[in-house]
Amino acid sequence: MTRMADLARIHEAIMAAAGAIQPFTSGDVEFEIKAERGDPLTAADEAADRVLREMLPAKGEGWLSEESIDDPVRLRCRRVWVVDPIDGTQEFVDGIPEWCISVGLVEDGLPVAGGIYNPATDELVIGSLETGVEYQGCPSSVTGLPDLDGATILASRSEIRRGEWSGLDEAPCEVQPCGSVAFKMALVAAGQADGTWTLVPKHEWDVAAGTALVRAAGGSAIHADGTEPAFNQPVPRHPNFLAAGAGVLMDFRENWMKVYS
Repeated sequence: MTRMADLARIHEAIMAAAGAIQPFTSGDVEFEIKAERGDPLTAADEAADRVLREMLPAKGEGWLSEESIDDPVRLRCRRVWVVDPIDGTQEFVDGIPEWCISVGLVEDGLPVAGGIYNPATDELVIGSLETGVEYQGCPSSVTGLPDLDGATILASRSEIRRGEWSGLDEAPCEVQPCGSVAFKMALVAAGQADGTWTLVPKHEWDVAAGTALVRAAGGSAIHADGTEPAFNQPVPRHPNFLAAGAGVLMDFRENWMKVYS
């Protein structure tokens, strides 16, 4: 299996999942609330999940999805597909075009390839550590700013509403609200924004594809303490997540993180 074959499988599965979502109307869709976390769930999430699970895992490959029951067999697999059929379901329910299908491939605990597609805006970011990243079919990379001066940083709307970004009010950057952490990471990998981060926990399915894409685009995806996140863990959750070019992340961690948090 070559990496180009992996990317072809990712692309085909993402587009099929988008087709499964198409009959549902963003902003006018029924939903229920998950008992365990209070997040919304729609039939579109479940339809996309079924398609992705049918098309992605080959024999011997593991599976981890927000919308599937976790099977510990994945912990014995070298290759694991880590997906979120709709990342940003709240935005999908609300009719905000900031949701996406997120597919990441993890090998030996390392995200190596991914694809993130926003059907509402028809934006596709896809790539791997070996091949680099494409945005809308053209090569892309992180912007590579040396620091936060003039940077555009994408932030969670809910975190902004809770006041968690007030510490950056005096920072020399523009903070823009945006849904779906996966979509935010895809935009960073595409060079459409300079960085994104959160100091609240995120699940592996939120950030696996984005991690592969940001790193493949020349950026960094790390924990707030500077450590590299491991994937396909028994508890698939990270305490926080930062993604940007090295200069932007260094400036934030050295000068602003304590104020922000």
